[in-house]
Formats: sequence, C-alpha cells, structure tokens
Amino acid sequence: MIKIIQFGEGNFLRTFADYYFDTLNKEGGDYGVNIVKPIAFGNLDKFKAQNNIYHIILRGVKNGSAVEDVYEIHSVNNAIDPFREYDRYVSLAKDKDLKIVVSNTTEAGICFNGNDDINGFDGITYPAKLTKFLYERFNAGLDGLYMMPVELIDNNADELYKCVLKYIDLWNLPKEFREWIDKKNYFCNTLVDRIVSGYPRDEETKKHLTDLIGKEDGLMSVGEPFGLWAVEKKGNIADYIKDGVHGIEVVLTGDIKYYKKRKVRVLNGSHTNLVPAGLWLGKETVYDCMTDETLLSFVKNTLKDEIIPFVSSDIAATTEFADSVIERFFNPYLNHQLTSIALNSISKWKARDLPSFKDYYEKCGRIPANLTVGFSYLMATYTSVKKEEDGKYYVQLPTRKIEIKDDIPYLEYFVNGGKVVDFMKDENIWGEDLTAYNGFADAVQKNLDAILSGTINLLK
Repeated sequence: MIKIIQFGEGNFLRTFADYYFDTLNKEGGDYGVNIVKPIAFGNLDKFKAQNNIYHIILRGVKNGSAVEDVYEIHSVNNAIDPFREYDRYVSLAKDKDLKIVVSNTTEAGICFNGNDDINGFDGITYPAKLTKFLYERFNAGLDGLYMMPVELIDNNADELYKCVLKYIDLWNLPKEFREWIDKKNYFCNTLVDRIVSGYPRDEETKKHLTDLIGKEDGLMSVGEPFGLWAVEKKGNIADYIKDGVHGIEVVLTGDIKYYKKRKVRVLNGSHTNLVPAGLWLGKETVYDCMTDETLLSFVKNTLKDEIIPFVSSDIAATTEFADSVIERFFNPYLNHQLTSIALNSISKWKARDLPSFKDYYEKCGRIPANLTVGFSYLMATYTSVKKEEDGKYYVQLPTRKIEIKDDIPYLEYFVNGGKVVDFMKDENIWGEDLTAYNGFADAVQKNLDAILSGTINLLK
C-alpha cells in the first residue's frame, strides 16, 4: 500500500485529494490516506461515526449540461487526533509504506515561529510539526517522503522547505538530519484548482443532496466538476502520483509556473476584470453575468484578444483552459457573489490583470480596450465610495448599494475626494506609474465620465 499522511481534514482536501486517491483505488491502485488534525480545535467524531466513509457531490456543467454526480469515498483509512493520540501519530513516521505528505493548513499555515519549542506540539506551526515528524522518521532509519502542500501561496513547497531548515537550525538538530532532508526528501511545489463549497449551508440544498446520496452524511461536501492538480516533478514521484485524468486532472511538470500563470491570468484575471462591470450592470453572481450576452461577449473577447495570447506560446492549450473556465462560470450551483470576488480589488487587479495589460501594450503599442474598460468600471466604483456612520464603506450603484472592502488607505483616499489620475500615478500602489501608458489615463477618465453619468454602456 502507498500511504499518505494528510495534515488537514477540511472540505477541500476531502473533495480534491482524497477523491483523487479514491479514484486511483477504483482503477486498481492501493492508496490509503491517514488524516491528521493539524490544530487542537474541533474533533473527528464524524469520521469515527461513519468509519471514515463519506460522499462528495460534484455539481456544475459538463458539456453544456447541468450535472450532480455523487461519489462515495473510501480512501481515508484513519483519522487521527495527534493532540490525544500522539503515539499513534508518531507511528506513522516509522511506517515504511508512507510515501507522501499532503497539507492544507491555510495560506498562513506555512510560516516560521522562533518561539516554537521542539518539545511542544499544541500551538507550534505546521512546519514545526513536520520537522519533528521527519526527525522521527530519520531516527527510524527510513527513506524520506514527498511533500505536496496545497496551500495557496507561491512556491508553497519551497517555502515549507525553508521553514523546515530554520527549525533544524533553531533546535540545533544534527547535520546528518539536514543532509537526509536534502538527499532523501522531495518538496514538490503544487497548484490546485477546484472550487469547493463544502457542506450545504441551507436546509433545502441539504435535503436535496441527502436524497441524492440516499442517507444522512455529516461529512458530505460539494465541489465543481473541474479539478486540476499540477505537481512539480521530482525524484520518483511518478511512481506514486499518476498523471492524467483520474477524477481530477493531474499534471506532473517541471514548469509549475506556467500553470500558476495560466490560472491567475485566465481564471482570476477574467473574474477580476468582469466584476466591477457586472456590478454596475446590476448583476449579483458570476452566473448572472454569463447569462447576459453583453457581459459574456466582454469576457470572451477579453480572454481571446488580451489575455490568452500572452500566457504562453501554446495558444491552443491556453484556449482550451479558457473554454473550461467559461463553462465553470456557467455553473448555476456555485452562487458566486460578485461582492465576494470584489474583496481587495485593487491588489487583485494589479496581480491578475496588470501583467496582461503590460504584455498587450508592449506587443501592440496601444492600451488593451477591454482591460481598460474593466479598470474604468473599477475606478468608477472606488471614486463613488462613501463612508457611513457604521464606519463601513459603501457604493451606491444604479440598482443597489453594496459594501466595499479593501485596504483602508485606498478607500479613505477616495472618500476624501482623491482624483483617479493621481491614484493611477502612485507607484506605491501599482509598482509603477500607470499614466505612463500612452492614452490610458485619458481613456479611463473618458470612460469614467460616461459610467458616472449613466449615458453610455461601455460594453456595447
């Protein structure tokens, strides 16, 4: 058996990684997941009550049709609470069949704390726990493991490796252990892509899904059909992680950066550029936008002309991914609120859309029309921000009033009458002066006047 230790029992890993390993088992593999609760909060009673068996429901669109597919997952062999079952947890470190470490401890989970004690456990960071776990394995004279973190930070495995080295230094662990870490272990950066909404929040949906399953399930979890796991290819990982489509698509690659760039620009970038326009046109969800012909054309044209050509030289592969993104946006079950995506829109536009904007400008010698329109709607939103008595920031749109959440200095700038052109010039915000792009400031101001006056729909 190929054993996996999984730090994290949440909805995402159960609807993504554990579903993948379950699929491999159904295809004839022999994989066993050992879930470890990474923090003291909560309990594993539901796992024990259900003998570690649960269901996931993949709801979305496949080939243009709505689907709700139910899967019973049997890949989890054990669910361990190391705060109460420490010896059972440590025994995993000494198991020769253990090959893979998967973790999802939130973006803040991969960090270093110089106050962590090697004799502690409750309260120390995940990298500290992992260092202790690997030290137990080293002392048992066993080979190393493949670390596959799925935390949503850049170079997640590299950052985890750096933390482990810091703990080795902090705790004065033997140099032989450091050498073992480098020679026998592999830290593989990963990128994951699947929207998981988890346990149903409303009673109507819960009853509907319970009826689909055929019985009560306190661990049921809902996700979209699309799933991608890009894993950095190191060592003999191909002996344990099978690429291709196995429930989700798994790609073993030497170029994880391409998949990161593709996701950020195509999926996240098109989201971010769409949201302000959708809000001004009275839409509430991504699905609402997709069922509006004008907004749908806006998204498709932005992708085709201003994003896809600048992701990689393989236009066909990026186009295929973009088509899958459009299908995902059409998912009627996600209820993806535009106001949720609008959180921290300034930093999102800088990270997700500005790189495509710059690449287009450098190649074509002019500003990209649709990204400029999206930015104009964004600036129209922020220049309309008002601070109310409750201390929150709101914008009155043509159809409703919404709360805006972003860095307070940005919001205060506009509340106090700051000009858009000066905001665009601020290199501390954008990393550069956006007005240096010929015609950009003038186009934004012209668009802004049209949006705020309500005289022109810029998308037509």
